[in-house]
Amino acid sequence: SAEQLRGHIDQSRAREMSAYLRGLTLYLRHRGITGKRKFAVKGITSAALDRESFEWEDPDRPGHPETVSIAQYYAKRYNIKLRYPYLPGLVGRKNAIFPIELCEVAENQRYRGKLDDRQTADMVRFACQRPDENRNRIEDVLKQLNFAESPVTAAFGLTLTSRLAEVESRVLPAPIINYGRASQEPTLSPASGAWNMRGKRVSTPGASLEFWAVLVLSRQRDLPMNRVQAFVTMLVDTCIQTGYDIRQSRPPIVYGNLNADLGREMRHACDAINLPPKRPPQLLLVVLPSTNAHVYQTIKNCAYTTLGIQTQCMQAKNMQRPSTQYCANLCLKINTKLGGTNQALTPSHLQKLVHNKPTLFMGCDVTHPAPGEQHKPSIASVVGSTDFMGLRYSATLIQLPSRQELVSKLQDAVVRHLKLFFKGTKTKPRHIIFYRDGVGETQFSQVRDRELIEIQRACSSVEPGYKPEITFLAVLKRHNTRFFPLNRTGDRTGNCVPGTVIDRSITIPALFDFYLFSHAAIQGTSRPTHYYVLHNDAKFTADEIQELTYHLCFTYAICTRSVSLVPPVYYAHRVADRARCHMVDMGVGFEDASSATSGYYGGAGTSTRQTDDPDRATKIIKTHENLDETMYFM
Repeated sequence: SAEQLRGHIDQSRAREMSAYLRGLTLYLRHRGITGKRKFAVKGITSAALDRESFEWEDPDRPGHPETVSIAQYYAKRYNIKLRYPYLPGLVGRKNAIFPIELCEVAENQRYRGKLDDRQTADMVRFACQRPDENRNRIEDVLKQLNFAESPVTAAFGLTLTSRLAEVESRVLPAPIINYGRASQEPTLSPASGAWNMRGKRVSTPGASLEFWAVLVLSRQRDLPMNRVQAFVTMLVDTCIQTGYDIRQSRPPIVYGNLNADLGREMRHACDAINLPPKRPPQLLLVVLPSTNAHVYQTIKNCAYTTLGIQTQCMQAKNMQRPSTQYCANLCLKINTKLGGTNQALTPSHLQKLVHNKPTLFMGCDVTHPAPGEQHKPSIASVVGSTDFMGLRYSATLIQLPSRQELVSKLQDAVVRHLKLFFKGTKTKPRHIIFYRDGVGETQFSQVRDRELIEIQRACSSVEPGYKPEITFLAVLKRHNTRFFPLNRTGDRTGNCVPGTVIDRSITIPALFDFYLFSHAAIQGTSRPTHYYVLHNDAKFTADEIQELTYHLCFTYAICTRSVSLVPPVYYAHRVADRARCHMVDMGVGFEDASSATSGYYGGAGTSTRQTDDPDRATKIIKTHENLDETMYFM
């Protein structure tokens, strides 16, 4: 109720409310105006209506201006005593302020904001269709449209059929996956794109876990100490069985207050660890009572920027009903964050695929603000491998002006990853494979010309005359092309089997492109990834680049199945997603989060003013030095 908000709207909640309401169309009815006067919300006031004041001259007393609050103004001007003067007001055009209680929401407005987890799940469940259902629906619509007899298509000399096109495809062989030598079955070849870790040990264990703690943000009566201890015991046993060493099997368990300063609660948990001098904690396992994004972002923000420690979050419900499978999944994440690798391709096979040259695998993605967040910057994430096998990656974040697609300062990022590759391998890469996500076909020439030059400049700046081979691929996942297997040649869900590649008939003759199904769909109709080879110094054949890309999809660190996107791009996605957490004010923008210009909040944590300062518009974003070269984003 409105009464519950009295005195409880702090800056953080005000920004959250403002972001939700921004752009909403409302009706005004308090003046008795004939018709419907409407306005779009720009934000909410930074103070309550009984404390937001301005200078006003009463029409009945001209020449006698006085300072009044918004609540007093409505009482004097319209004889309306506000019921909720302690609430903020809505800001409209020309910074006019209106009480919330005098406005009505206009009907039939499309929701432009970001969906929460439950809404997203509901949408996916509604839109999810089996391949046979999807195909039948498409064919029914084509029959209803009846293009063959359409006078419009005939006028343009077009002939369209109501049947789906049949195209040639082939299935690439699955790779050999290698686990630790102590595994019951050290190698396997997953035919269906998925496998399990039963009897397997990680290929390379990370640093032994000795200095860690558990921070429980659920109430102790909901999650008692004995439950937490039982789960920790199961997690430790599972990690040891999986080949990851945990020296401290009884870490300190600290209960924290979810509504307190979470950074302080995290420090309190770290203080409970018996640390040697100048030794930071290795890991903080954080137990969350729910999937509240704000709490999660706050924890990651503090870990990434202030404390510089690895964190592993989990939900309390998984601790109440623990399972070995869940603990094994946590083990994969923890091992990756602490420097280990979980599975690998056969080294000789991978080296053959990359022409026996030390190869730096890179991925790049640009993520833009969500709808309704027009003043937030875009973020480019660049990841690069730091080993010969393409298993360990480091990340670089670049802040860009809002909605900019081309990556500025890419040269600086590539230089950093060239140095990190040399640091990890003691070898300069002779070949760079760069997977670029987030660009459409109309931007290929721009991206290739601009960003390829940036990569070449980065190489020459490291050492004069240094010119490694560069292979540049664009990666598209958001397209509307669907494939349906014929004659029951699909997998158990009716989708194309993993490894299916299509590079004829529907590809672009002037480009080197192909569609690849690298994953096994769990539900719905699977969507292939469309790869375009825009630059090819290494003279890869179609078979070579397709097999390399497909086999890399089996090396994604934290799951035992091949993934739909090549891992360098997948990691770049994760880095960009986490970037919102370790920016100012839990990732709600890069500007000073405390600013609230013009007396109101224009969005969740961002000032409504734009900045012309190029140093603020485009810059490299740094994480804490303890995490800078780790896979903290997993």
